[in-house]
Amino acid sequence: MFTINKLRADHVLDFAAEELKEYLRMLMPRCGEIEIAYNPEAQDGFRLGLLEDFGIESEATDPVLDDVVHIDTDEKGGILAGSNPRSVLFAVYRFLRLNGCRWLYPGVDGEHVPVRDITPQKYHHMADHRFRGHCNEGAESQTCMLETIDFYAKQECNVYMLEFDNPFIYYDYYYAHQHNEANRPPEPVPQELVLQWKRQCEAEIAKRGLQFHDMGHGWTAEPFGLNSALGWKKDAVQLTEKQQQAIALEKGVRKLHGDVALNTNLCMSTPWVRTQMARYITNYAKQASNVTYLHVWLADGSRNHCECEECQKLNPSDYYLMIMNELDEMLTAEGLDTRIVFICYVDTLFAPLQEKIKNSTRFSLLYAPIHRSYCSSVVEGDPIPDPEPYVRNAWLTPKTAMDHLALLRKWQESWKGPTFSYEYHFWRHQCDDLTGLYIARRVYEDILSLKYMGLDGYVEDGSQRSFWPNGLAIYVYAETLLNKSVKFEDLVEDYYKHAYGQDWQEALKFYQDILELDLFPYLAGGRRLPDTPHAYLNEAMLEVFDKLKAIIARAEPLGQAHRVCPTRPQRISWRLLELQKEYIQGVIDVMTLRCQNKNEEAWLESREFAKRFGVHEFEIERYFDHSLYFRRVFLRLPTNQPSLQEGN
Repeated sequence: MFTINKLRADHVLDFAAEELKEYLRMLMPRCGEIEIAYNPEAQDGFRLGLLEDFGIESEATDPVLDDVVHIDTDEKGGILAGSNPRSVLFAVYRFLRLNGCRWLYPGVDGEHVPVRDITPQKYHHMADHRFRGHCNEGAESQTCMLETIDFYAKQECNVYMLEFDNPFIYYDYYYAHQHNEANRPPEPVPQELVLQWKRQCEAEIAKRGLQFHDMGHGWTAEPFGLNSALGWKKDAVQLTEKQQQAIALEKGVRKLHGDVALNTNLCMSTPWVRTQMARYITNYAKQASNVTYLHVWLADGSRNHCECEECQKLNPSDYYLMIMNELDEMLTAEGLDTRIVFICYVDTLFAPLQEKIKNSTRFSLLYAPIHRSYCSSVVEGDPIPDPEPYVRNAWLTPKTAMDHLALLRKWQESWKGPTFSYEYHFWRHQCDDLTGLYIARRVYEDILSLKYMGLDGYVEDGSQRSFWPNGLAIYVYAETLLNKSVKFEDLVEDYYKHAYGQDWQEALKFYQDILELDLFPYLAGGRRLPDTPHAYLNEAMLEVFDKLKAIIARAEPLGQAHRVCPTRPQRISWRLLELQKEYIQGVIDVMTLRCQNKNEEAWLESREFAKRFGVHEFEIERYFDHSLYFRRVFLRLPTNQPSLQEGN
């Protein structure tokens, strides 16, 4: 019989103790009841507490933000400690992992829990990166949201971000069953319900002691009476005279940019506009005491900053920092220690000309290279190109990771404070990888370059359902952020062994054979031939598609041979591999037409593909984001077809 003793009263330790009890009971189904007690003087059983409770020295420079995990156990229990309550929960999960547990997908079906006696474990590690997290994106159901909050905590990811005051648009994508209406009739949900769901997510984040990062876009809309909850949907509202005065002048007119409030920037040189925005954010912060970091971003549009005479005197980043400094003064006056994140994104990728943050202790810079190519990573030692100059509403898009680094280096000349990255591996870019191996390798290499870039981790903008064709890339992401010394090949082997069982090498070879065709750059639009009207016109791809067809012919027999598996994750993994044949065949059918410039036929085929594959959505929605993946399919098609708004 085991006892779990909590050395201090803390709600996260309460949860950690319950998690330890649950998984110990599953590991050892005949072990009997496990008692949980509050006992600061305990000397035996499992003892859960902070490092200081055990007199253990911590390497953390900020114990609230830095995660140090310490494990020292034998067959009867021992110490599970951390630098903060969240790290104690991570110590529990790491202890279980050392005893054979794995969380391979969200939900109970993604759990690999062996039956075995626990063994002695010694482990002490401080996470190599402070920020290791996820931000909601794609089409989200509340079930998937709650499961991924739980899942990412089990991966020892310490950040969960909820974008927008009300993330209605992401829920609407799911409950409207975007691009699958023929198979799943829309089930509209009201904005009020989504706000309740956001609060439920916040409670689950707090239960685990995770850093809660909030908001992002919306601050250029909400303070001026404009609704940002509709996201990127057009809404031609009638603006008041005051609203018109507040928003950016473009081509001689002050109106919503593309009829989208979320995408509309402000006339930031106008003092009352800056003050109204800062005051609104301050009032929000007063009510949001549960927020660890409040993200204050500008509009999601690009090249649409104000063209009035006064605004043109400085870069948008200058006026942005004026707002940040005024916000800091207001927060200070209210006695609020709210941490603020400002962002280096689209127009603000270009550093300010003269303004600086006055109180660097309050702020962190978020580097968001949304336009970068995912065909390469930053390589230390490679020459950094000269950064492109800022040209108001006509700047050239940086493409490569090194082009973006050049712009970051200009920011770093004046900003010396904390900086981390907002990345997009698990946004639409994952949809260009038919194997999961390409993005996994890119994530790994990108993380290895973080320290050189002066970045202390990632928050990933990505779907809650980034597990197609499996969860390897997420697994690599979490483990490498924790320990940058881990080897990529070891992570692949560990994941595949647990996800596919004894025949894991067959599954790996299947995906490696597809990987060798090097399709990612083509599907990502990065291999445009000279003098062609679009990136996908390349009839040489027909031969590649024939090779791909030969490989995917192996998928169905592999799936059928593994209908019965020892664990649920193994059955899921083989089933996803089996369905991958149908998905890849659909991509081939569309892109065979597109590469020959048969654009109208490609468009019609893509609609049939979405409908055909949509019959599987309910079965695999935990792993495959139908809305996101098919938005990506359609984005490869002619731009003169019906537009599909997509968020960042």
